[in-house]
Amino acid sequence: RIMRPDDANVAGNVHGGTILKMIEEAGAIISTRHCNSQAGEPCVAALARVERTDFLSPVCIGEVANVSAEITYTSRHSVEVQVNVMSENILTGAKKVTNKATLWYVPLSLKNVNKVLEVPPIQYARKEQEDEGKKRYEEQKLDRLETKQRNGDVIFPVINPEPHTVGYSQSSLIHLVGPSDCTLLGFVHGGVTMKLMDEVAGIVAARHCKTNIVTASVDAINFHEKIKKGSVITISGRMTFTSNKSMEIEVFVDADPFVDEPRERYRAVSAFFTYVSLSKEGKPLPVPQLLTETEDEKRRFEEGKGRYLQTKAKRQAQMQQAARQ
Repeated sequence: RIMRPDDANVAGNVHGGTILKMIEEAGAIISTRHCNSQAGEPCVAALARVERTDFLSPVCIGEVANVSAEITYTSRHSVEVQVNVMSENILTGAKKVTNKATLWYVPLSLKNVNKVLEVPPIQYARKEQEDEGKKRYEEQKLDRLETKQRNGDVIFPVINPEPHTVGYSQSSLIHLVGPSDCTLLGFVHGGVTMKLMDEVAGIVAARHCKTNIVTASVDAINFHEKIKKGSVITISGRMTFTSNKSMEIEVFVDADPFVDEPRERYRAVSAFFTYVSLSKEGKPLPVPQLLTETEDEKRRFEEGKGRYLQTKAKRQAQMQQAARQ
């Protein structure tokens, strides 16, 4: 579809959350189709995880975004979907790949939302494809478990914070989950949640550097629990790490099931977003150094630095491999 002004920021760059929402919609369509391709209980595919996603190139107002999806692996109860996003300048015809994403879905029964159904298997062109898919499945399963175990943090307001500190830029958004946010099962679309998370992370980044900012990448997004219609969700974001030209922001979503639900608040989703600061000409700008004050902030900074260096080393290895080919 064509990108409109309400999809973009004041500089004309399309929000990363808008692209993430389109990616999730494509993944939900293809995985729900596949899971209902054989006789059995009707179901809807629910998003469980999004692997690390890099924003290779910004999309601008007036360009057309073309999103394509393909199922690349199925386990007994989950589906792996690879999604590509290509932007097209309809005035010049120029096209470019802007995003590549991997998403995992599980099929939930329409009759019983707590029942996960079996997934019809797919045919692989080569045995190696199945083996590689199984390896990715085991890795994401382990990472989801580790992420869920460290999800106890809460963001508290800071009185009179100093500029460039964690407390200065941290932000929260409260949203009442309505029918338009939800699937046929009455639970929030993963794409809706990701769009809200990107909005909060963008506010944190803009507060920190006070320039135009764009989403550079999103670390794995883990959907730990479903969010029901009628819930009030709080999306919270805080700066964890800065390099010379990038900012890492931790975002998590907590749900309060207010309607006909005695349950306590719970952590539903968590992820790390990375942003870059841009000049009016679209050139990268230096990012102010994050000032850490507490031991927890210093620990999170070092953890973020580790993720940054790991990603940098992986990118350099990929470039070297591409050069040899």
